[in-house]
Amino acid sequence: MACYRPNAKSPAPSPNHPRPLAISPHQGQISAMDKDMDLSGKLLIAMPSIGDDRFDKSVVFLCAHSEEGAMGIVVNKPSDEVDLDDLLDHLDIEGSDLTLGQSVFVGGPVDGGRGFILHSEDYLGNDTTLHVGDLFSLTATRDILEDIAQGTGPKKALAALGYTGWAAGQLEGELQQNAWLTVDADSAIVFSPNHAGKWTAALGKLGVDPILLSPEGGHA
Repeated sequence: MACYRPNAKSPAPSPNHPRPLAISPHQGQISAMDKDMDLSGKLLIAMPSIGDDRFDKSVVFLCAHSEEGAMGIVVNKPSDEVDLDDLLDHLDIEGSDLTLGQSVFVGGPVDGGRGFILHSEDYLGNDTTLHVGDLFSLTATRDILEDIAQGTGPKKALAALGYTGWAAGQLEGELQQNAWLTVDADSAIVFSPNHAGKWTAALGKLGVDPILLSPEGGHA
């Protein structure tokens, strides 16, 4: 995938080869993923036991998951430092009323200078677009930002800088340690303007009351 920053020197990450990210002090003990366990297109809901303040009450859309690792975008942590018009200005793209006040999310601590657009499947994108199930796609090229600004982009979109990655077996280990709950991704949650409410809404899909969760909480 292409990088939004024109001066970036490193190649864009491949969803099938994410860089390791230590989310908790415990490393996963699973060396190979169950062949039937593909969580691509799911939401990961951070539990109080996750042990990493960066992911406190995070909701992560899992873009890719294989035996080689996983890659996802945090969808409920808007940046305090940059919004969409700032990003467009950096790329010499003219903003519009459609981009005014739109958030850019902190997608994760890996490659924080790289941009990604998680969007609805109605936008075809290009040959680098990653299609995730029937409802979501991930595009990381300049043209989608130009289309969004011009009103010809996807109906729903979320811009993020950086991503979250797991090495082979790491995510499976964290799931066993009850660091995350999983639920089917819902576009109403992913693209909701109520960013602060996404964690509670995702738990609600599982029938979990966040008040009942404790740092030792397990799977619902």
